[in-house]
Amino acid sequence: MPVIERPDTARISWESDGPEDAPAVLLLMGLAYPAAMWFRLVPALAESYRVIRIDNRGAGRTGDVPGAPYTVETMAADSLAVLDAADVDTAHVVGLSMGGLIAQEIVLTAPERVRSLCLIATHPGIAHAVMNPQAVAMLAQRGQMTPQEAAEASIPYNYAPETPRERIEEDWAVRFPLAASNEGYLAQAVGSSRWDGYGRMEGITAPTLVVHGELDALVPPENGRIIAGRIPGAELVMIPNANHVLMTDQPEHVSKVLLEWLDRNR
Repeated sequence: MPVIERPDTARISWESDGPEDAPAVLLLMGLAYPAAMWFRLVPALAESYRVIRIDNRGAGRTGDVPGAPYTVETMAADSLAVLDAADVDTAHVVGLSMGGLIAQEIVLTAPERVRSLCLIATHPGIAHAVMNPQAVAMLAQRGQMTPQEAAEASIPYNYAPETPRERIEEDWAVRFPLAASNEGYLAQAVGSSRWDGYGRMEGITAPTLVVHGELDALVPPENGRIIAGRIPGAELVMIPNANHVLMTDQPEHVSKVLLEWLDRNR
């Protein structure tokens, strides 16, 4: 996997799939998750698009780097540097959960780099977000857990009741070898908790799609409605029978929605 060197000596790992001359899609993952967790969507996307994935600071092959806590602004700058390294002028930007905060920061600070914006299972910033107290308590305890313990505790907040255990364990087989350290998790969690885009969203002019699972217990669906209401012209799609990790709960539905969106804005 290619790596870029940042001014603060951080080495950010990224990867590219699909034809290099196709329109680029930048995928930004959520809290403590590696870029590899996009694995259910990449095959379909990479047939027609150049799919670029980033291991955010503190996660995946990037791992812990200088500069903790890792702010959304810093991770957005990392993402733009990856696009530069990939020789991509503009991209369709897709962000999940914390990745949705990074995506919002990119479009707010470098709108000329964004062809379209897709915000999945995310919120407008903690200060204006609708929170689930039980989920907040679970996340607060995560730093004292092993990756396996944290994964088990998070099941009700990540996956729909009908999602087979085997599919959840497929996710874990991808995540655990690239698991964030407790330090990396906390650096992302603290840094992202300080970000707020609520008051700036009305300035977003890129075509925007907001996607949310109807059963999201980690970032409640009302957050998607808030974002869609704040961004001019934004479209909102709610995915039935889907919790926070909606691309595992409903992979075919999410792939279809995302591909149709990308093709419309190609």
